[in-house]
Amino acid sequence: MKRFYVFILLVTVASSCSYFRSSDNTNEQANANTAAPASYPEFTDANEALAEGKRQLDENQTEAAIDALRQAVKLNPDLAEAWFQLGIAYSLREMQMEQDGTAPEQPANAKERIKPASEKAFEKAVDAYKKWVEANPNDDVAFYNLGRTYGKLMQDEEAEKAFEKAVKLKPDDSDYQMELGAILIKLAKYREAIEPLKKAVELDPENARAQDLLEDAEAGRQRLDYIPPKNGNVSNGNTSSGSSSNSNSNSNSITNSNTKASPNPTETNSKAKPPLDIKKPPPAKTPH
Repeated sequence: MKRFYVFILLVTVASSCSYFRSSDNTNEQANANTAAPASYPEFTDANEALAEGKRQLDENQTEAAIDALRQAVKLNPDLAEAWFQLGIAYSLREMQMEQDGTAPEQPANAKERIKPASEKAFEKAVDAYKKWVEANPNDDVAFYNLGRTYGKLMQDEEAEKAFEKAVKLKPDDSDYQMELGAILIKLAKYREAIEPLKKAVELDPENARAQDLLEDAEAGRQRLDYIPPKNGNVSNGNTSSGSSSNSNSNSNSITNSNTKASPNPTETNSKAKPPLDIKKPPPAKTPH
């Protein structure tokens, strides 16, 4: 009988231990599920996704920004600013990949060039902005952002037209005037750039970038306006007679033949000073 009770006691203890081990495993699994990082949120509103993408960009969370912005353009393919911000996010990723040496190599044949994701996004942004301004021809903000997008694609002439339209619609905006002046400098139109840059500084005296660009434009204009002296003999102050000059002609010719002419000032300063390189773009303005 004693052996029977001992057996029952051992079975009970074993069952209890098994139960507690099972409970501990369940709790650990629940805690693991709770502590696991949640996936990026799913948005149902394109504007909310855009706002989240911009917030993540401001916090340098590139991948989270890309996820939110991709949701934004999926929900609303015509949301131009979302495409623009997505292009910015892709550009940051591509820059990091280049620094890490993980960027994909381009094919040797230029015709088979693979467009980076940032370029595709900016092209989508151009299409969306153009569609918007066709329906809203008085939206100065949209024309300004269209100009910025063309600038990202290195389509400077198109950017100039868009900025000119924005300035015409709202001439008292310092940013519009400044960006127009900057693109004109990039196109080596220094004289034309001075007026909008002066206006930008007048509207916002604390705009340091506009002040620097204005200095670049004025320096470029001076280079264009510079007239070199006509080629000719330089007077040394000698007013001797003809016989005296003839007597020294041989020595002068020897000296001149062994002397290098000083470089023409127009050759040494022929390259225009490029505009400032702005690494971080200003925040996009929201269309009305």
